[in-house]
Amino acid sequence: MAGHSNTDYETYYVPEQSKLAIWASLTLFTTLFGAASVLNDQTFGEPGQETNSWFIFLVGLVLFLATLFVWFRQTIIENRAGMNSSQLKHSYVIGMQWFIFSEVMFFAAFFGALWYVRNLAGPWLAGEGEAGRMNDLLWPGFEYTWPMMETPQDAIGGVGNQITANNGVMTGPERNLSFPGWSNVGHWLPLYNTIILITSSVTAHIAHLALLKGNRKGQNLWLGITVALGLAFVYLQYLEYHEAYVEYGLFLNSGIYGTTFFMLTGFHGFHVCMGAIMLLVQWLRSTRSSHFTPEDHFGFEASSWYWHFVDVVWVGLFLFVYIL
Repeated sequence: MAGHSNTDYETYYVPEQSKLAIWASLTLFTTLFGAASVLNDQTFGEPGQETNSWFIFLVGLVLFLATLFVWFRQTIIENRAGMNSSQLKHSYVIGMQWFIFSEVMFFAAFFGALWYVRNLAGPWLAGEGEAGRMNDLLWPGFEYTWPMMETPQDAIGGVGNQITANNGVMTGPERNLSFPGWSNVGHWLPLYNTIILITSSVTAHIAHLALLKGNRKGQNLWLGITVALGLAFVYLQYLEYHEAYVEYGLFLNSGIYGTTFFMLTGFHGFHVCMGAIMLLVQWLRSTRSSHFTPEDHFGFEASSWYWHFVDVVWVGLFLFVYIL
């Protein structure tokens, strides 16, 4: 346009060429490969057989976290030096929104699998509908209920009597972790975890409001409480898993109930750990280096968005995995 020059446009900082994206991809692939190997070992591995699956997973995870640390540290230094333009900051916002959307789709796939199993596959295996006409041949005597305490394999007397899909022993649990009734609700760990996460979402919001008002002391206080609540959730979930393994006989290969339970709650627990680490980093940045102002606090804002997302996922888990 006539009368305009380059001085009318905002300077857009372009970082130097970096191999960090390649490192992040390689280490993330290693982490996922190790995690898949661990799951395969638990399902199909021989008892007592030693593998290097856990080693691969932990090495990949440590290297991936180290790569993220270097990458984010570099980004923070650039922002503190005033190199980031408003356009670049806006691109960070869009990137975080797409990341959270990808996580929504990730959990939607697992919730979809749970719905499919409970409303279609389970009833079909019990002989319902056109798809269930083979029930008398393959799984005679199997009756579908949820939570599935007896697998089709249990119903026919074990893996030795199975004429198809003979790929491992699938024995149902002794007890489940669903709603135990109002008389026992006081000992039900998922209820306390729900209260903790909902409370943590409130405290994170209060910390954000304090930051917007320039109240660093209040921000640090409420953000620290949020991190503590996140760690409390992880500890209670550890107790729940210990209870499931030791007292309930509930494992990853305890039929489809065990599989869906541990995949949904386990991945959510991993996301809680990530969210708590993200918030802890923001708390350390604020308390040790006085980072963040009411006008410039994307790191805190992105972490709080992620934390609210994790809380919403848990509410869905609480309803569809534990209650309904």
